[in-house]
Amino acid sequence: MNYSPSDWDEDKRLAVLEEYGIHSTLTEAGFTRLIHLTANIFDAPIVLISLIETQRQLFAASMGVASCETPRDISFCAHAIRQHDIMVIPDTHQDPQFRDNPLVTGEPFIRFYAGIPLRNLEGYALGTLCIIDRVPRKGLSGGDKQNMRDLAALVMDRLEMRRLERARSASQYRFENIAHTSPDAIICADEIGTITFWNAAAGKLLGYDSEQIVGRNVNVLVPDGLIARLHRLANSKEGPLHGGTLELKVRSADGVWIPVELSASSWIDHDQISFGAILRDITERRRNEERLFQLAHMDHLTGLANRTLLASCLEQTLRDEDAAIIMLVDLDGFKDVNDNLGHAGGDAVLVDVGFKLQNCVRSGDVVARMGGDEFALLLPGLADAKRAAEIADRIIDEITKIVTVDGQPVNIGASVGIVLYPIHGLTIQELLTNADLALYQAKAEGRHCRRFFTRELRELSLAKRSYQGELGRAYERGEFELFYQPQVRLSDNAIVGAEALLRWRHPDKGLLGPAAFLPALESGPWAERVGEWVIRAACEQAVVWRDRGATDFRIGVNLFSAQFRTGTLAQQVRAILKETGLSPLALELEITENIILRHDEHMLRPLRELRADGVGIAFDDYGTGYASLSMLKHYPVTRLKVDQTFVRAMVDSPPDAAIVRAILYLGSSFKLEVIAEGVETLEQSERLKKKGCLEAQGFLFGKPMPADEFAGRLGLDR
Repeated sequence: MNYSPSDWDEDKRLAVLEEYGIHSTLTEAGFTRLIHLTANIFDAPIVLISLIETQRQLFAASMGVASCETPRDISFCAHAIRQHDIMVIPDTHQDPQFRDNPLVTGEPFIRFYAGIPLRNLEGYALGTLCIIDRVPRKGLSGGDKQNMRDLAALVMDRLEMRRLERARSASQYRFENIAHTSPDAIICADEIGTITFWNAAAGKLLGYDSEQIVGRNVNVLVPDGLIARLHRLANSKEGPLHGGTLELKVRSADGVWIPVELSASSWIDHDQISFGAILRDITERRRNEERLFQLAHMDHLTGLANRTLLASCLEQTLRDEDAAIIMLVDLDGFKDVNDNLGHAGGDAVLVDVGFKLQNCVRSGDVVARMGGDEFALLLPGLADAKRAAEIADRIIDEITKIVTVDGQPVNIGASVGIVLYPIHGLTIQELLTNADLALYQAKAEGRHCRRFFTRELRELSLAKRSYQGELGRAYERGEFELFYQPQVRLSDNAIVGAEALLRWRHPDKGLLGPAAFLPALESGPWAERVGEWVIRAACEQAVVWRDRGATDFRIGVNLFSAQFRTGTLAQQVRAILKETGLSPLALELEITENIILRHDEHMLRPLRELRADGVGIAFDDYGTGYASLSMLKHYPVTRLKVDQTFVRAMVDSPPDAAIVRAILYLGSSFKLEVIAEGVETLEQSERLKKKGCLEAQGFLFGKPMPADEFAGRLGLDR
C-alpha cells in the first residue's frame, strides 16, 4: 500500500536524510558485511543499500553493480520508499510500469526486484535495502519477507549509530537534540557521573522516567566504576573519546541486568568534561544476527556448513595452517532415490549422509553441503595422504551401507576427489577446482572410489578447454571424419556391419583419435550437432555400401549424452533415415552405462520409439560398471557388447572367462544378440565361438579405417 500525498512530506524526509551526512559510498565494514549477508541469504547477485536524494539514488553500500548512483526518476527504490512494507516485482518484463525502464532494458538488466523501506523512528523513509536478480523469481515467501525486515532493522541500526556519531562529534547540544528522537537509549553525565540527560528510549529500556533519574549518579545503573574508566579513556593520548564501544550489563529499575552495547563520547566545555553514552539492548539484535548468520552460512536441510561458510573457513585455514586436506564427495545413484522415494525420501538420505560424514572426521573439521548431492570436507592441519585415503575409504564404506527410508532399503555410493594443501594448490579456487577434477576422475573410473588430484588431470583439463574453443570451427569447416571398424560373423569371418568412429583431422595436429577431444566435445555446446552429423554421415555411407552389394550391412553409431537433452532424438533419427533412405533395421545406436545412469524416462522414450521402428539399440561396454540386470528388462536393448577387457583376459583368466559366459547366457535368456569387442588373436576368436558368441570386432578383423579402405575390405568401390 502506498502512502497518500497527505502523509508524505518530502522536504522533511530530505531534512532527516541530511542528518545522516551520507553523500558518497560508505566505507564502514559493517555495511559491507550486511550487504554480503543479504546476498548469501537470498542468493542474490545484486544487493543495495539505496538512499533516495532529491535528484539521485545513491548506493550507500552495494555489490554486483559498477556504478554508485542512478537518476532518481528511473529508480525502483524511489517507488519502494512509498510502500508500507516490501515492494516485490517478480518479473519486470511482465510489469507495464517497469518493463521499459532503462535499468531493465540496459545495465543491470533488472528482472526481479524486492526492496524494503529503511525508516527512522518517526517513519521517514531514507531509502531501501533491496535485492535484484537478472532472472525472474516467483516472489518472496513469508519467511523471506521476515528476513528482509530483520536485515533492514540491522541496516537502520547502523545508520542510526552513524547519525548519532555525527551529531556528538559536533556538540553536546546537537547530540542531545537528536537524541530526543533516537530509538537508542541515550544518557549524558557530568564529570563526576551525575546524570544530566535521559531520553525516552532510555526510560523504555531501563524503566526510569527522566524525573526519577536525572540528577542521580550513573553508578545506580553501572556500579563498576564506568565513569573512572571513561575518564581514563578521555585523558589518554588519543584525546577525547571518539565513540568506541563496550559490551556490559546495566541494571534496570526493577533490578534486572540487561546486556547492552555502550558507545561513549566526551566533550570539554570550560575545562569541564561531560560524557554521552548510547546504550543498545543487544539481546534481540544478537538473536537476529545469529539467526541470519545461520541462515546465510548453514545448509537448511542438513545443518551443515554451506558453500559460503566453507569458503570462509578455507580462507582462514590457508592463512593460519601449514597444511590441509580438502575432499569433494558426490553421491552415486542418488537420482534413483529421488525417482523412487520422492524428494522427501531424498532429503532424508541427504540428512543421513551429512550425519555419516560428520562421524568420519575430527570435531574441528568442516563438513559442508555444496548443493544437491555434493558435499565438501575441510581437514585443517592434516598433511598425510595415507590418512586422507583412510578417511575417504571410510566415507565410501559408510555411505554405501544400506539405509531404510519409509520402510524401503536405499543403496547409494560415493565418489571422492582429494587435494592436499599446499601441494595441489595455494588458493581457494585452485584447490576446489583441482578437487573437482579428482572427483570427476573418480566418477569416470567407475564410481564408488577415491582419487587424488594429479598434475596429469590438470593438463587434461587444460587440453580439454583448449579443444572446446576449436570444436565449433571444426564442425563448421568439416574437419570431422568417420572411420569404420569391421564387425564380423565368427562362423565365417564375413563382415556383417561396422561401428562408425569419430575422428578429427586437426589442421595443425593432424588426425586425432577420440581420446584427445571427446571429453571436451561431450561437455561442450557442440555435442548434439556433431552427434547428429555422425548419424547422418554414417547412414549415408551405409546406403552407398548397401546399394553396391552389401545388402545386409548394418551400421553402428555411438550416441552422446547431449543428444537426449532436447527430447527430439527419435524425430531426428527418423528424419535422417527418411532423408537417406536407410532401412531402420540397418541402423544400430550404441549407448553406454554412463548415459543410462544419467537419464530416466526422458531418455527411455525416444529409445523405445526407435526400437519400435526397428532401429537396434546396443549396450556398449556391458559388464564394466554398475548396470543392474533389471536394466536389461526395462531398457529397449537389442544387443550386448562384451567389453574388450574381458575378451582380452579370458584366455588366461578364469574369472574373465566366466564373465564372458555369463554375458552370453544373459543375451540368450533375454533374447538379445551379443557381440564381443577387442578380439586380437585367433585363440580369443575360437574361444568365443565355442562359448556360442556369434559376432565380434577387434584388430584381428581390422582396425578402424577410412571409408575408402573399408570399401575395399567389403570388395566394393566407395
